[in-house]
Amino acid sequence: MKIGVVVHGPQIVDSGYALKIIKFLEKYGKVKALLGGTMGRTAVYDAHLENLIDISKKRLPSQSIDKLAKEDHDIIFLLNYGKSKITGHGFGYKVFMKTKTKPKLIQIERPGEKDGTVIPWHKAVEPLAKEIADKIGLQLIKPEKIIKELSPENHEKTSGKRVYRKLVGVSKDENIFVNGIVIGKATSENVILVAEDGIIKKIIGGKLKKHGVEKLGPINLDEAIVKTGLLRRADNIKPRKVKKRKPKKKLKVAFLDHAAEDIYKLKDSDLVVTVGDDTSLVAADILYRFDVPIIGITDGDIDKVVEKGFKTKGSMIIEFEKGLDDIIGRKIFNEIFKRKYTIEIEDIENLKKKILEIIDNMDVDYLIKKIK
Repeated sequence: MKIGVVVHGPQIVDSGYALKIIKFLEKYGKVKALLGGTMGRTAVYDAHLENLIDISKKRLPSQSIDKLAKEDHDIIFLLNYGKSKITGHGFGYKVFMKTKTKPKLIQIERPGEKDGTVIPWHKAVEPLAKEIADKIGLQLIKPEKIIKELSPENHEKTSGKRVYRKLVGVSKDENIFVNGIVIGKATSENVILVAEDGIIKKIIGGKLKKHGVEKLGPINLDEAIVKTGLLRRADNIKPRKVKKRKPKKKLKVAFLDHAAEDIYKLKDSDLVVTVGDDTSLVAADILYRFDVPIIGITDGDIDKVVEKGFKTKGSMIIEFEKGLDDIIGRKIFNEIFKRKYTIEIEDIENLKKKILEIIDNMDVDYLIKKIK
């Protein structure tokens, strides 16, 4: 058989199950594996699996599935390790519904847990799904049961200009991410996002983070990628240095003020100036693998987005009073970057001095943390 595999999220990789299942499926035929989503990419690098799992392009899980279907794969597997059974099942249902091809798809969910499942999203693959579930010791669950689990109130609703989206599998005090940006925190297990004219106006069962909503801007709430909790849950991460920077005469410096951007596009930079606590934390962690330091403009309004973030030697975090990071970031972008997202410089220390001069002229209090 020609088998396609879509790997989603860091946990399935960090747990070791992505590799185990791909090797197991090789007994059935030739396997081609793609990443679906973006957060798993760092985990793939750390696990030395970039030659086994294709991470060369940023695609949604549904897009990766459709790509494999169009390449005439006989069957496609979606590998996921959700926070809970219900979040994993809800994720699989949404992904399958978003696919254009509606292919022969089997989802393997939470394989390392007692409640791990195998789901045949297409009737034709039920016998194979049952065989695989028996062989790897997981429960087979049919889509009809999942659709009942995800009762109508768990789906999107529209009322006039307002769109409501109920989240599943949320725990109290977890961050709520929309398209990679923290827009609030759960205060209960029953959370509903409310958007009007594309702007999130309210979180029922949660506390809205206005600054995050401003950064996010208008969205289609039905289509948005919503996550809760940590972006990477494993606590035994061993970051891998994929490359080491070499001394150069001309240095490439990038500007980043939006955590939802594809940070991997900046991996060939020599330095990245980041604005915002979450943006700086996520960017520093990803860019650590490529030996790229950051200058982070932050205001201490940090949300715990990764359990343990890593920063490249030579990085500098400048922390201000709440609400000042965006103002100072804009000034740096206008005066040093001349409103361009990439510039060339000859000396990083000289750039740091210029940034500190701008800040000193603004007469604001700040704290510097240098990474040695």
